[in-house]
Amino acid sequence: MTVTAHAADERRDFSRELVAQPSGIEFWRRQVAHLVRELGGDPGAVAVARLGVSELLSNVCKHVGDRRCRLEVEREGAGVCVRLFDRSPQVPAVRVPRWDAEEGRGLWLLREMADALGYTCVPDGKWVWFRCLLVTARGHAR
Repeated sequence: MTVTAHAADERRDFSRELVAQPSGIEFWRRQVAHLVRELGGDPGAVAVARLGVSELLSNVCKHVGDRRCRLEVEREGAGVCVRLFDRSPQVPAVRVPRWDAEEGRGLWLLREMADALGYTCVPDGKWVWFRCLLVTARGHAR
């Protein structure tokens, strides 16, 4: 796993350049979960963040030829925004999944659980992002 680290304030903002690999996804899930907890996130917020990081990194591994990407986490008022930059111009497609399929429901599930999910195209790729409140209803993911 290749990592280049830089962060202005580890408790508020997190930014890492990495090479997405299936074997490294759990590491990044733990890192973001820890950060969300440190920012005051309840178990529901942590669950959404873990799911989101898994889905965004998995999609880079499956769909992007150049796996170099940038993972960022930023506190935004009462919530947190997690975003991932990759070098593919292909935008994510959120579809109602086939319930008998073995894959294809991750972005749909994230959209249902997060407060917002979207993407921003830029000249050299795209940012895919999601937002969630740090304190969710009864501490459970929605």
